Amino acid sequence: MKQTRLIFLVLLAALTLAACGPAATPATEPPAATEPPAAPATEPPAATEPPAATEAPMEPVAFKIAVMPILDNLPMYVAEAEGLFAKYGVTVEFVPVASAPERDQLVAAGQADGMINETLSTMFFNRETVQMQVVRFGLVPAAGSGHFFILASAQSGITTPDGLKGVEIGVSQGTIIEYMTERVLTAEGLAADEIKTIAVPKIPDRMALLASGEISAAVMPDPLAALAVQQGAVIVTDDSQYPQYGQSVYSFRKDFINAHPEALKGFLAAVEEATALINADPAKYNNLLADKQLVPQPLIGSYQLPLYPAAGIPSEADWADMLEWAKSKGLLDVDVSYADSVTDAYLP
Repeated sequence: MKQTRLIFLVLLAALTLAACGPAATPATEPPAATEPPAAPATEPPAATEPPAATEAPMEPVAFKIAVMPILDNLPMYVAEAEGLFAKYGVTVEFVPVASAPERDQLVAAGQADGMINETLSTMFFNRETVQMQVVRFGLVPAAGSGHFFILASAQSGITTPDGLKGVEIGVSQGTIIEYMTERVLTAEGLAADEIKTIAVPKIPDRMALLASGEISAAVMPDPLAALAVQQGAVIVTDDSQYPQYGQSVYSFRKDFINAHPEALKGFLAAVEEATALINADPAKYNNLLADKQLVPQPLIGSYQLPLYPAAGIPSEADWADMLEWAKSKGLLDVDVSYADSVTDAYLP
């Protein structure tokens, strides 16, 4: 009984102490963590390809052309002056030469890529391996517009082809000038043994000998033929009725063509446009003729330019005739392939 009372008193004391202490603050849960407001759902941005690397513009292909002071070159000079080479993505450097042998040596040494020559020259290059290809006509005789002229001195009294029978004619032997002379005079009715030529390789010498009467006849390219006529020479005949005998051509090294076929197409497209410009308004380029010394000064303003040919190449028959003549003269002793040496693949 005493023990029960003792427990009661202890409990009463404990309750009394609790009632006298500060009121207890109700325990609270920490605020619930809140999710940040959800962003509206959006499609992820589409994956984009990185910008393509821009290729650096290609450098224009540079052409080196060996040039003699001849009228055949005018379309190239006009193409340069009119910005046509730049239009087609090529640049052209003209390398002046004084003679055909110098021109050919420069090209053979790789110091020039191309030239205006004649098919005979290309045959010589290709007698063993194909080194050159003809890609276009340069200048082609046409009615009223000869390329080479057979002239007689004023003192000779010769005015017709018949008057040249047995007369020595000054030519550059082993060249297109000798070839044209023999072929044209044969076509005019002379027999082979009636045609006589003498070697006078330099044009100024031919001009001087003809003017003095020391030779009775000579063959000259235009416009020097026109100057000789102005000085008293007489036109006996020319190649205007025989265009197959007086053609010049554009020829390029085969390794250059293989390396730059598209550039060559651009070059020839520029030449084609320049040709059309010249034929449409020849007088426009009188100053260029003078600047490039393509026409003698006394003829500037009065000389009538020939009609320049549209894109084309010599025929296989023309090639075969030149080849046969060269072999008959002992200049060649092999057949040089037309198919390998002449191509129209790059013409516009």
